[in-house]
Amino acid sequence: MAPQNPCVQQQRVIIPNKRGEKLVGTLHESGTRDIVILCHGFRCSKDTNLISNLAVALENAKISSFRFDFSGNGESEGSFQYGNYLMEADDLHAVVQHFHESNREISAIVGHSKGGDIVLLYASKYHDIKTVVNLSGRYDLKAGIEERLGKDYLERIRKDGFIDVKKRRSGSFDYRVTEESLMDRLNTNMHEACLQIDKECRVCTIHGSSDEIVPVQDAHEFAKIIPNHKLHIIEGADHAFSNHQDELSSVAVSFIKETMHQSKDTAN
Repeated sequence: MAPQNPCVQQQRVIIPNKRGEKLVGTLHESGTRDIVILCHGFRCSKDTNLISNLAVALENAKISSFRFDFSGNGESEGSFQYGNYLMEADDLHAVVQHFHESNREISAIVGHSKGGDIVLLYASKYHDIKTVVNLSGRYDLKAGIEERLGKDYLERIRKDGFIDVKKRRSGSFDYRVTEESLMDRLNTNMHEACLQIDKECRVCTIHGSSDEIVPVQDAHEFAKIIPNHKLHIIEGADHAFSNHQDELSSVAVSFIKETMHQSKDTAN
């Protein structure tokens, strides 16, 4: 990974969401009005390698960025919820509003895994950001649940009201899935949401061909229905792009820079 740019200042920023919970983030200030917002995935945080590495890659391109923890994750206030897709889109909206009020130009919103779904849901609901980068997002939210919750999860959760998920290695308690939060996920329709994304909104989906958590076919499904879409498959990459961080950063930053130039040309 490229070294950090010594000219960039990192600053802790706290932004209240609409429920009054404090969202904690790190601003990488490159001295530009343009800023990119980075969104982490499920059971992750703003400090995961992928998100931190993207922030550094943007620094090296002299683009400011802000990475933050959704409510109930990392350092932010609130309780962790399994579903929470639209609430997390609202958290992102609070962050966008904060920077708009600070007279910043949001160049792009970028999300990994669940964060990829959040940035697409955001674009379908708010229509105020013109560049979206979806990294390994899931197209079919009904898939992938049995792997985490086990067989017959619907029957079990209806009987008990919740399922406690244990950590795979230690077997200790990890998090609780309530029936309400499971229904939130099952009722979130990415296909319908993506049809609501403006044609002017440029979307780039980047996915690993060897993703073991969200199949690469999901990326092709997004490509079919999002009107202004670019698809980039990274050969051999897993869900977290573990051995392909530099290629991921290069593709994502190039797309953001290209769309920033297009926006400025259009404005002129």
